[in-house]
Amino acid sequence: MRQPKVVIIGAGVVGASLADEITERGWTDVTVLDRGPLFSTGGSTSHAPGLVFQTNASKTMTEFAAYTVEKFSSLGAFNAVGGLEVATTPERWTDLHRKSGWARSWGIEGRLLDTDECLGLYPLLDRDRVLGGFHTPADGLAMAVRAVEAQAARATARGARFLGGQEVAEVINQNGRVTGVRTVAGDVFDADVVVSAVGFWGAQLGASVGLTVPLVPMAHQYAKTGQVPGLVPDDTGDGARLPILRHQDEDLYYREHGDRIGIGYYGHRPMPIEMDTLLQDTADEAMPSMLPFTDDDFAPAWAASTALLPVLGDAKVEEGFNGIFSFTPDGFSIMGEHRELSGFWVAEAVWVTHSAGVAKAMAEWIVDGAPGTDVHECDLYRFEKAALSPAFVSRTSAQAFVEVYDIVHPHQYRDEPRNLRVSPFNQRERDLGAFFFEVRCWERPAWYEANAPLLATLREQGLDVPDRDDWSARFYSPISIAEARWTREHVAFYDMTPLTRYEVAGPGAVDFLQRLTSNNVAKSVGSVTYTLLLDENGGVRSDLTVARLAPDLFQVGANGPLDFDWFSRQLPDDGSVSVRDVTGGTCCVGVWGPKARDLVQPLCPDDLSNESFKYFRALQTQIGSVPVTMMRVSYVGELGWEIYTTAECGAALWDLLWEAGRPHQAIAAGQIAFNSLRMEKGYRAWGSDMTAEHTPTAAGIDFAVRMAKEDFVGKRALEEAPPPTTMLRSIVFDAPEAVVLGKEPVSVGGTTVGYVTSAGYSATIGRSIAYAWLPADLGPGAEVEVDYMTTTFTAKVHAEPVVDPEMSRIRR
Repeated sequence: MRQPKVVIIGAGVVGASLADEITERGWTDVTVLDRGPLFSTGGSTSHAPGLVFQTNASKTMTEFAAYTVEKFSSLGAFNAVGGLEVATTPERWTDLHRKSGWARSWGIEGRLLDTDECLGLYPLLDRDRVLGGFHTPADGLAMAVRAVEAQAARATARGARFLGGQEVAEVINQNGRVTGVRTVAGDVFDADVVVSAVGFWGAQLGASVGLTVPLVPMAHQYAKTGQVPGLVPDDTGDGARLPILRHQDEDLYYREHGDRIGIGYYGHRPMPIEMDTLLQDTADEAMPSMLPFTDDDFAPAWAASTALLPVLGDAKVEEGFNGIFSFTPDGFSIMGEHRELSGFWVAEAVWVTHSAGVAKAMAEWIVDGAPGTDVHECDLYRFEKAALSPAFVSRTSAQAFVEVYDIVHPHQYRDEPRNLRVSPFNQRERDLGAFFFEVRCWERPAWYEANAPLLATLREQGLDVPDRDDWSARFYSPISIAEARWTREHVAFYDMTPLTRYEVAGPGAVDFLQRLTSNNVAKSVGSVTYTLLLDENGGVRSDLTVARLAPDLFQVGANGPLDFDWFSRQLPDDGSVSVRDVTGGTCCVGVWGPKARDLVQPLCPDDLSNESFKYFRALQTQIGSVPVTMMRVSYVGELGWEIYTTAECGAALWDLLWEAGRPHQAIAAGQIAFNSLRMEKGYRAWGSDMTAEHTPTAAGIDFAVRMAKEDFVGKRALEEAPPPTTMLRSIVFDAPEAVVLGKEPVSVGGTTVGYVTSAGYSATIGRSIAYAWLPADLGPGAEVEVDYMTTTFTAKVHAEPVVDPEMSRIRR
């Protein structure tokens, strides 16, 4: 059998790493092309300062960085001088505790240091300015070009070839599949797989094949001082002995260059690059990725640097440049295969820090069919259509640059662009004083100020609402607790419009969904089924709610664009199945609570009794004069329905329900209450509680798998999977005031054993509930500790669901 031919465009650290990883997996017909000379090609790799701080809020990005450290160390291309992040403000010192928690959660060695310990590691610091620091001994300096050379040598030894001076002019394709590339010189290189690893040229190359690659090339300032007293040059003049240093309070980082210090700065204005004129703008520079240094932009950085490192008062900046690299709207890399051009892959917006890890995942994806690391945060198709316009990409990527070193709250949403996607209920929600979160470009109510009197009423009735610390109180209101309690006792409306909905139709629709999903969806018309999309490794790539509305018509509740991408790639060639995103043309209100039937039944001509309209069934009917599809499902664990209609009827539907709800004391409730109620009921949220990293058994959702069903994607992997070593568990905190937000480390007896995924305060039991990945043998009743910022809370593993384990409320 002929080996696939692979062409990688770009011989920087990503391209070389990928060639190494692919050839290691047995595909050796690999050609790597670059427009520049080998191996300082003139891209971002060639000027990268090489600082590698592994700890990241993202588990995936931390894993990528950890693999990069491991691999580069084995190649002699990493100097593990350690990393030190210092705090000069109380806010940063507290945030370093949060970062220390991430490190423990993701398995990175690190330790919080007092001022004296910081000075012991980095004597150049001003003692009076440093409150403390976070030290990670395995961090350090990647020697990027050396890593490229070493990996290229290994790949070449296996059969790959690297060619410089080969600018690609065209990606050749035929019948929707790549067949090769053509260079400016006219040379053609045949290929079954083409990978774009061209860095900040990625958007241009993508556009040439009809693909939007949402990245913006940005200039970032880097300077080198003259000789610094106390630093001693080594033989190369570019060595380092001190830890790499971050001064994030002033958007700065530092590394040694022999007896000089390099200074990187993120505090200047965003500097997007005009790619059409880049080559002429840099004609006199050392390479196309280096623009002239702008001294005025660097002036605040120098002032802050001399304050933190007083020894610099006797030095000056002797050279500098504005180096170009890529930023994306959410700060993550971009990985994946072009949906409309099979065989064309991208690996872009990748920093040296994560390069080998990204390459490993890409090689697994290309060669084996699925990456071994969950990559949904980096997937090429993670963005909504509304987020792909040039204006949106430009604005949000600039904001990502500004926030590189900011203390960003996990619930902090972008300030702009806003109001791109609003439900038909939006004005009604504004009239009720909704505070909106922005989620996938949707405006989604978090709570309603109109419900503030309920909080006072429930407090008078004995509802205990604990105070929150300043951090957890951001993007939060105790009104949400009243909304959750009111839902349990009365009835509430929830705007479910932002939840993604697809129409899957055609004579092949049943077989299509049976093959792709884990549960049996070949049920009677009117059935609703909770099921999973698995990858080839048996990991949970999404969870779905599938309603059969007609023999050949299904409505699928999904998690976002990645599900549409997956469905689209799997469609049969015979046209027997169509998939259509109907989210924007429809809307949905969830009506839930013990009084839901009393409210809705008078408006509906059909019998909504438990006997006639059972749980997990769907019904096409009317509410007043509004045609609706009702699904008896409940993510909050109460009697009620998701009620769908077309967007033009949305306002009328809301008004009918609202007026009918007055005698029943109905309220509108927001996303925070919704989250706390689903935590009580043990319902998982894909993307935070579980991902493709986890099997259904480990995630506690194997009830959604029918192994007796004929073959489906991931079935074989599940058959061969060993028992999970970790499980997703519910934990309940002992103290009423305990609050966590997610990603905190969980310990037993002082040893970190897992981490929190999501959490919410339960108005039913008066405690916070969290999900945590824990050892499989740590069952209900086990005592654990959770470190939240500077505080440790105790909790116990709890049987699920925490509230209403008999499921009586939802089925009445």
